[in-house]
Amino acid sequence: MDSEAFSVKRLELRAFDLSERTIRRGEVSAVRRVERWRQRAFMIGQCSVTAGAAWLIASLLLGHEVPYFAAAAAILVLGIAYGQRLRRGVDVAIGVTLGVALGDLWLILFGAGVWQVVLVCAIAMSLATLVGAGPLITTQAGTNSIAVLVMAPGPIYGFDRWIDAAIGSTLALLVATVAPSGPLRKPGEVAAKVVTGMADTLEAAANALAANDEHAASAVLERVQATEKDLATFDVAAAEGLDVVRHSPFRRRELGLAVALSGLHQPLDSAVRNLRILVRRCVVAVWRGDDLPVAYEDLIRRLAEACRSIARELAEHRLPAAARDQLREIGTASSHLQLTHSISTVVILAQTRSIVVDMMELTGMAYQEARALIPDVD
Repeated sequence: MDSEAFSVKRLELRAFDLSERTIRRGEVSAVRRVERWRQRAFMIGQCSVTAGAAWLIASLLLGHEVPYFAAAAAILVLGIAYGQRLRRGVDVAIGVTLGVALGDLWLILFGAGVWQVVLVCAIAMSLATLVGAGPLITTQAGTNSIAVLVMAPGPIYGFDRWIDAAIGSTLALLVATVAPSGPLRKPGEVAAKVVTGMADTLEAAANALAANDEHAASAVLERVQATEKDLATFDVAAAEGLDVVRHSPFRRRELGLAVALSGLHQPLDSAVRNLRILVRRCVVAVWRGDDLPVAYEDLIRRLAEACRSIARELAEHRLPAAARDQLREIGTASSHLQLTHSISTVVILAQTRSIVVDMMELTGMAYQEARALIPDVD
C-alpha cells in the first residue's frame, strides 16, 4: 500500500512538473508572439491604410464597384517592399499588373474555363520569363491572370481590374518610398543583436573559466554559432537599408548613416572570428586545468560590458562612438596583465586584445588608429 501511494505521489508530482513547464512555455510563446506582432505593427498599419486608400481611389474617382485588385495589389506589393529591397516590390508590382492585364484581355477574347485557365497561366508566366523577369514577377503574373478569370468571370469589367491593380501597386510603391522606416532601422537593430550576442558569449566564457566548468565552456561555443547566423542577417539588412535611402528622395539625408552601418560588416566579422578562437581556447584551458589569473576573467567581463554599451547605441540607430574611452581603458589594462607559461593564457589575452581593436573599429576608428591605442604587453 505504501509503495502504491508513493507511486501515485510521484505521478502527481511529475504531472505538476509537466503542467508547470507547459505554462512557462506558453508564457514564453505568448511573449514571443506579442513581440513579433510589435515588430510588424507598423507594416500592418501601412498595408491596411494603403489598401483602404487604393480602394477609395478606385471606387470614388473611377466609379469601380468592387475594386478588389486595388486593395489586394497594395497589400501584396507593400508587404514585399517592407523590410526587403524596394526592387522586389517593383518586381511584384510588375507581375501583378501584367497578370491582371493579360487575364482581362483573355477573358474578353475567350471567356473562362479549364482550358482558358491552363493557357492564360502558361502564357502569362512565359511572357514574364521572356522579358527577363525573376521568380517573383513570373509567379505573380501567373496567379493574378488566373484570379481575373475565376473572380466574377465575364467581359463586363473590361480593363477595370487591371486599372485597379495598377492603382494599388503604384500607391504601395509610393508609400514604400516615402515611409520605409522598417529597412532603415533594421541594420542597427541586427548589429546590436550581434554585439549583444558577443557580450553574452564573453560573459559566459568568463563564468566558465571562473567555475572551471568544462561543460559550461563547451556550451559557450553554441552561442558563437548563433552570433554568426545573426551576422549573416546583418549583411542582408544593411544592403536593404542602402537600397531604401538610394531610391527614396525623402531619406537621402540618412545616406551617410546607412553607408556607415553597412561598413560595420568588416569589424563585426573580424570580432566574431576572434571571439570563436577565444572561446575555443577557453574550452581547452578548462579541459587542461590551466590556472588562469582572475584578472583575465575580469578583463573579459569588462569587454562584455563595453559590448553591451555599443549594442545599446546601435539599437538607438546611431554609431557607438561613446564606448571609445571604455575600450581604450580595457586595451591599456590588457597590457599590464601577467603572462604565465600556459599557452592558453597567451592565446586568450591575444584574442581579447584583438576583439578590443575590432570594437574600436566598430566605433568608427581606422584599424591603424585603433591598433596604436593598444599598448604592448609589459
